[in-house]
Amino acid sequence: MSDAELVLRSTRVITPDGTRAASVAVAGGTITAVLPYDAPVPAGARIEDLGDDVLLPGLVDTHVHVNDPGRTEWEGFWTATRAAAAGGITTLVDMPLNSLPPTTTVDNLRTKQQVAADKAHIDVGFWGGALPDNVKDLRPLHEAGVFGFKCFLSPSGVEEFPHLDQDQLAQSMAEIASFDGLLIVHAEDPHHLAAAPQHGGPKYADFLASRPRDAEDTAIAQLIAQAKRLHARVHVLHLSSSDALPLIAEARAEGVRITVETCPHYLTLTAEEVPDGASEFKCCPPIREAANQDLLWQALADGVIDCVVTDHSPSTADLKTDDFATAWGGISGLQLSLAAVWTEARRRGHDLEDVVRWMSARTSELAGLTRKGAIEAGRDADFAVLAPDDTFTVDPAALQHRNRVTAYAGKTLYGVVKSTWLRGERIVADGEFTEPKGRLLTRTV
Repeated sequence: MSDAELVLRSTRVITPDGTRAASVAVAGGTITAVLPYDAPVPAGARIEDLGDDVLLPGLVDTHVHVNDPGRTEWEGFWTATRAAAAGGITTLVDMPLNSLPPTTTVDNLRTKQQVAADKAHIDVGFWGGALPDNVKDLRPLHEAGVFGFKCFLSPSGVEEFPHLDQDQLAQSMAEIASFDGLLIVHAEDPHHLAAAPQHGGPKYADFLASRPRDAEDTAIAQLIAQAKRLHARVHVLHLSSSDALPLIAEARAEGVRITVETCPHYLTLTAEEVPDGASEFKCCPPIREAANQDLLWQALADGVIDCVVTDHSPSTADLKTDDFATAWGGISGLQLSLAAVWTEARRRGHDLEDVVRWMSARTSELAGLTRKGAIEAGRDADFAVLAPDDTFTVDPAALQHRNRVTAYAGKTLYGVVKSTWLRGERIVADGEFTEPKGRLLTRTV
């Protein structure tokens, strides 16, 4: 530890080997050692004694819609990354749609990087997009450093990002498999959606019926068949249907390279509690019933679901009308994701090590971010300091999101983020932010 510039000491440090009292040495923005709690501090090093607050690796959220440029009034890099930092997230990977232009060519990627460069309070990477007409752009985007490619199997909700039919999916998947890239998929089958009752109006039960589980299940079965045939790497986005879990487990046992995420809103909110007209709860696929939620938690515990990400998809408040058919579908959760998941996890008997595995270690692995996701020597010194037993009641006015519409309003949550650190620098503490210190990340493996 002789070269340490900073030492963070806590009675509870979450490491890959478990939680223990430790001193974490940092130099040049990198963790250089994880040492016993009472290790001597070298001359010249600054000590931060965190007491009994938990030191955990900064969270990595691989599913965020920043919408910048083009729909910056919906969010933006400045507000999104501040909200993330306030919630203990130190890295996000931005989705390729809802911005204008979408991240579907190298030129469009450069545009987005230029916009983000001086606004990022945390580290930011980018997914590319797979469209019916951009197969030729996939390899150049991969070489430019995107972390993988997103596609939709049903309409995305924005005209500039059309979905893929099964033949187009096969073409894109084959191209991505040729360089061993990763295809991440919004898996709902358009034919099942079209056949479902479409009543519109304010009743949540009607909206739920319009996005049936079999739309997810069928799309995932088709995705598995294509991935198996093409030996491709695929990832299922925002899984909400527990009925698809046996398909996924069986595919993985057969050697299909498939991973799966779910989201805080599927783990903490239930269809039974959604008031009619409350479109702040609208997302696609939808929040389902409590019995379905129980099975998602079991799949997390069993490892069938790999990770938990926000799918932060905000809009302006006027787009959240009381008609579920026409309201924008997306839930804002960046700032609240850690607390929301931790609150429900502790109630179900899980510990913070589980939450760190789902929201930091495995998301880092998904994106190939080898310097993120753990408190161990050689990783970036990205941390969140959490008071896990403290509570707060969600006040929308206290959120950093540009549009403070939230499905969590009024909920009392466990887990107060005291401070967030990026490469050994404290970037937020007690609601006070530094100037942006985030870097733009590109795929390195």
